[in-house]
Amino acid sequence: MSVFDFVITTLIVTIGALLQGSIGIGLGMFAAPMLLLIDPAYIPGPLLFSALVLTVLLTHRDRHAIQVSDLGWALSGRLVGIVGGMSVLVLCSPDRLRAVFGIIILAAVALSASGFHMRPRPSTLVLAGALSGLMGTTVSVGGPAMALVYQYSAGPRIRGTLSAYFVAGVSVSLVGLHFVGFFGAEQLVLAVSFLPGIMVGYLLSRHIASVLDKGYTRVAVLSVSAAAGALALLKQVL
Repeated sequence: MSVFDFVITTLIVTIGALLQGSIGIGLGMFAAPMLLLIDPAYIPGPLLFSALVLTVLLTHRDRHAIQVSDLGWALSGRLVGIVGGMSVLVLCSPDRLRAVFGIIILAAVALSASGFHMRPRPSTLVLAGALSGLMGTTVSVGGPAMALVYQYSAGPRIRGTLSAYFVAGVSVSLVGLHFVGFFGAEQLVLAVSFLPGIMVGYLLSRHIASVLDKGYTRVAVLSVSAAAGALALLKQVL
């Protein structure tokens, strides 16, 4: 990796980590498309590993607000979604799926903005977990589906619970990538190069999170989720 590439990738990862550390999602959505343009080797293993480091830090930071009872429902749904995603990939192209999921996310954001309440209860958690697993497996954007369920929750609960959810989900993904030959020593070295950006974004996010926790968390969640949906559609158009 050249010095220029290191500086650019560090900046990208820092902004992504700042987003995720502030509202609970954003690293993959922001960083993955840009890193892919720089070097396809950065995706998915290296970015996933750095995401694991970040979510472990966030889980520890907001551990007091984690809703442990929610995790079982959400993770059970995610497993179903992962299996479904693997099957769907055989039948459909990722580009077509990206457009479909973009429309789904934008529709969910519009419905939420209209005042419709999606509370974190077993049925919604399983459904959101399944959609998150399906989208994460097929188009690498699984965060908004879960975040929308928690949009009315306090900031620490959103960040803590989503981070714990992602720790488990990303760990499973990395194990799977290792066994199919897509995450080894070479990818680990690239992942380590992302860690300075992860740490800077994490540390900065403390200040942003404290501001958002004063009543702006829901707006931030809806905005980032809408951006994810719009980006998915834009990729299809371009």
